[in-house]
Amino acid sequence: MSKLTRRTFVHSSVAAAAAITAGPLVSRAQSPNEKLAVAVVGAGGRGGSHIGAWLGDKRTEILYIVDVDEAKGNARCSAIEKQQGKRPVLVKDMRQAFDDDSVDVISTATPNHWHALCGIWAMQAGKDAYVEKPVCHNIAEGSALIAAARKYKKMCQVGTQSRSSGAMIPAMKFLRDGGIGDLKFARGLCYKRRKAIGPLGDYEIPQTVDYNFWSGPARYTDPKVTRGRFHYDWHWQRLYGNGDLGNQGPHQTDVARWGLGIDTHPNSVISYGGRLGYQAEKKDANYVDAGDTANTEVSIYDYGDKCIVFETRGLEIKPSADYELNKLFGGWKDDKFVPSTSGNKIGVVFYGSEGYLVQKSYGHCIAYDKEMNVMKEFKGGENHFRNFLDACVSRNVEDLNADVREGHLSAAISHLGNISYYLGENNHVSVEEARETLSGVKSLDDNAKTLGRTVQHLVDNGVDLKKHPLSMGPYLKFDPEKEVFPESSAATALVSREYREPFVCPTADKV
Repeated sequence: MSKLTRRTFVHSSVAAAAAITAGPLVSRAQSPNEKLAVAVVGAGGRGGSHIGAWLGDKRTEILYIVDVDEAKGNARCSAIEKQQGKRPVLVKDMRQAFDDDSVDVISTATPNHWHALCGIWAMQAGKDAYVEKPVCHNIAEGSALIAAARKYKKMCQVGTQSRSSGAMIPAMKFLRDGGIGDLKFARGLCYKRRKAIGPLGDYEIPQTVDYNFWSGPARYTDPKVTRGRFHYDWHWQRLYGNGDLGNQGPHQTDVARWGLGIDTHPNSVISYGGRLGYQAEKKDANYVDAGDTANTEVSIYDYGDKCIVFETRGLEIKPSADYELNKLFGGWKDDKFVPSTSGNKIGVVFYGSEGYLVQKSYGHCIAYDKEMNVMKEFKGGENHFRNFLDACVSRNVEDLNADVREGHLSAAISHLGNISYYLGENNHVSVEEARETLSGVKSLDDNAKTLGRTVQHLVDNGVDLKKHPLSMGPYLKFDPEKEVFPESSAATALVSREYREPFVCPTADKV
């Protein structure tokens, strides 16, 4: 397989897929003596969760582990062998696993820049695909994934587990049934402490890593590795990751869109923020962090009669600035309501005419009336992988709780926010200038109040906004159908990316 060119591989895979999809695919798992054969692509932290899910389902057997880090991959294979009695094959080129006709499904937990191409190659080769969030590194890749799933008639599930949550499903029905009245606005929160990842530098590639395959679609940088910790910290470098707006964010943006009943892209976006506070954290005014995504970011999305605001905070969460949100994220102690005054806050707040609904975790939601009395609580776990396998057996895309289109629309919220931020990264503004800009932005939020809370959060963390000011992104109109910015060619250029041969993600019309 490794001797084949990508063109040969894709053409042969398309032919095979066309033959398979001429009629409904009959899963091998429908035979009582057979199991669905799985290839897990990316065996790091999240990949371990995938492995655990497949080992825990009697319908599956792991045949392949795909990882570019030989040491990590072999460790996973040894652990799997002890549990399932058969050692998976370790390969570093995913196409070797995809070319094996005995593989039925794949799941991928690679870095973000590999998500879409991995899923597309797998479906072209006749496999169903479970793709982690964000389902794509950019907007164009999401559309290509949808096209591939439909063309090859494959199940493509996105790893937004809330869609299968026993708490979230009834909570969303409660919203649709008018549980908190008229509902037009939701606020997503990722208040999640992220410390500095170390100074920008020239670092060695781990000896066990094949950097060519790790980089895949992304261009090489010079120096090649500019972060100290090779694994995981790619999240905060935009060539590979999407910051916490695109890392944690797709879970919450998906819930926000679900609860509001939004089934399209927004009409406009504007973002502001920065990678701020690490100078104070390191006690070095000249410190330059290796990350280049925002750790503080507020994005405003207009959907016409509805609105989503997403807030990202990576600095320490202190109690001074967020009284109303602290109330909503509070709890009870000794039968008394106690606001949550500090610590991470990850979730969604829905603002209805008659109350609020707060997603406090993947498995817990609380509905309040306007006086903060609890109206209803929703609790329950999820098995998102089981839902995916059920659809692989039924061959009915409607059985998927998080079809690829849902994942694309939710990931695009993150990408749109980052596009505005990246284009305005060097547009530094004072707090007064930021307030003036936001006063003219259509929103169902109180833009000035949200800005004030954000500024207070930064001040609480020692940020000198005169020396390290906010960046204000441009207000960008977006065409939801064409997926372009009609008034900004610079923004439209960021809908896709530059690819490195032979790891080129096809466009939707060429999958």
